[in-house]
Amino acid sequence: MSHATLPVALDAMGGDHAPGAVVEGAVQAARDLKIPVLLVGRKPEIEAELRRHGAEESLLRIEHAPDIIAMDESPARAIRRKESSIGIGLDRVRDGKACAFVSAGNSGAVMACALFVLRRIADIERPAIAITVPTSNSNCLLIDAGANVDCKPQHLRDFAIMGATYVHALDGTSAPSVGLLANGEEESKGNDLTQKTHELLKATHLKYAGYVEGRDLYRGKTDVVVCDGFVGNAVLKASEGLAEMIFKAVKEELTKSMLRKALAALPAVFLRTLFKRLDYAEYGGAPLLGVKGVTIIAHGASNAKAIRNAVKTAWELHRKGLMTQMERALHTAAPHAPRA
Repeated sequence: MSHATLPVALDAMGGDHAPGAVVEGAVQAARDLKIPVLLVGRKPEIEAELRRHGAEESLLRIEHAPDIIAMDESPARAIRRKESSIGIGLDRVRDGKACAFVSAGNSGAVMACALFVLRRIADIERPAIAITVPTSNSNCLLIDAGANVDCKPQHLRDFAIMGATYVHALDGTSAPSVGLLANGEEESKGNDLTQKTHELLKATHLKYAGYVEGRDLYRGKTDVVVCDGFVGNAVLKASEGLAEMIFKAVKEELTKSMLRKALAALPAVFLRTLFKRLDYAEYGGAPLLGVKGVTIIAHGASNAKAIRNAVKTAWELHRKGLMTQMERALHTAAPHAPRA
């Protein structure tokens, strides 16, 4: 198989709705987008799902993996003891038999296994999870969203470089703007971590916009917002809860009476557009940046649409040379931004 046609390795057993939704998403990616997919997992179960969808796609192949890492299982123990769909899928990326890896399974296991199998990119100490956040005018990338709860200033500096490189690779933005999440815009604000990171970021080649507040995240003030994984994960979970509450409240208010039920049809197009912008399935998954291979962590509740889009994102990042761009950006930045 030539380099140009390397498949995306997909963990067929990962996620709340695996293997059904995962295989269906792979079928959609192959049929609609012509992306080759290597389904990694228990072969009999995958074959049964492919038959259910009537799939005889030449772009779909199966790699048998007998074990599954459960969502509540210890990642460290599992990756040592199991021939899992996560481990074997990442092995194929490392061995040059797949161009990227996608999983909706145990995110801790994906991170630990990616570090063990793929290793870190040179010049960084910690990988980070980046998530796409819808804003009032476009999208914003939040990094880190949960991979590192205890960070040093140089870690956040690396996150900023990786985030800006990712936005450039995916969207073509020439000089993505970067903000540092803090409790105010003034330079006197923030804690020791943000203040020291602020000084490091001012010394980089990045288009650094300084501190941004939490509300600025959804206003699209910058293309990238940087924070440690503890804060980022809290922001992510709070945002998901708020979105669910708003959807529920809107639905309840619009269906309280016959008149409101009639009026509910009027903004239907608007609501569908809004829900689409806020739907995690539209973005597919979050890249784990900083390891030597394109790795996408999809939402545990991913449906077929989310899997399809995660595979699409992984494929596009490989074709656009994300790894080469990331290594170059980190290496170039090192002399200009001494570590704290």
